[in-house]
Amino acid sequence: MTRCDLRVGMIGLGALGFPIAANLRRADVLMRVHTRRRNRSLQGTIACATPADAAKGVDVLVVCVSDNAAVEAVLFGADGASHQLTAGSVVVDCSTIAPATAIACAQRLAQRGVHYLDAPVTGGTEGAKAGSLTVLVGGDPAALERARPVLEIIGGSIHHFGAVGRGQQVKAVNQVLVAGSYAAVAEAMALGQRLELPMDAVVTALQGGAAGSWALSHRANSMLKSSYPLGFRMSLHQKDLGIALDAAGDVNLDLPVTQLVADLENGLMEQGHGDEDVSALHRYYHTKS
Repeated sequence: MTRCDLRVGMIGLGALGFPIAANLRRADVLMRVHTRRRNRSLQGTIACATPADAAKGVDVLVVCVSDNAAVEAVLFGADGASHQLTAGSVVVDCSTIAPATAIACAQRLAQRGVHYLDAPVTGGTEGAKAGSLTVLVGGDPAALERARPVLEIIGGSIHHFGAVGRGQQVKAVNQVLVAGSYAAVAEAMALGQRLELPMDAVVTALQGGAAGSWALSHRANSMLKSSYPLGFRMSLHQKDLGIALDAAGDVNLDLPVTQLVADLENGLMEQGHGDEDVSALHRYYHTKS
């Protein structure tokens, strides 16, 4: 199949889903699209009232929704996509969910002859807009090859880690790293500000050294301005940390740093900051004197 031959369905036009869908459309992929956001639409696509409608006649169905319950609803609910998916088609699930949920979805779809790839992504809204997301895949290699033309539009790199569920496990590792790096940058910016250092110059100096990180390069300056443009919602990261902590518990591993960040996020969410970017962790230090 060429890209122009692919018939693609898309479910979810959120912060990541919308730019993913926009990139697919720009690549002249024929798309059927469903979203719960009534104020969201994408010109040049076929708007669908239900997930089932979005799945009609597609070769690949891309799902990018918020959590376990949302994935199960759009696939298996009363108007779920599974009712229309045909044998041989592939579901590419870019949502971040529990590995056990991904495995259960794959098993249910397999009964209909439908393949399922758990394919969570990392790279934030910046990566989604640029088509440079890192895609972390678990599932059948043949299904991955069938869906690869779509994934190559979505992501700058595609990594296969084995059976269904493995992609979600790798995403859990990723979110642990994100938690530590964002929290460290927030804490470092607070220290520098309290010391009244020239922080713009400090950030520039440190980016190229051992302390350099994506969070330092892309979020430090917004923290210094107490401005937190949405790249990845704190409430969703909190959900992801729960998945990571559960995975660690399953193998009798304590993650004290991750637990601390989860607790900090929970406190900020209780103050009404759950819809802000994860970099709003820096707000914690606003209340400390």
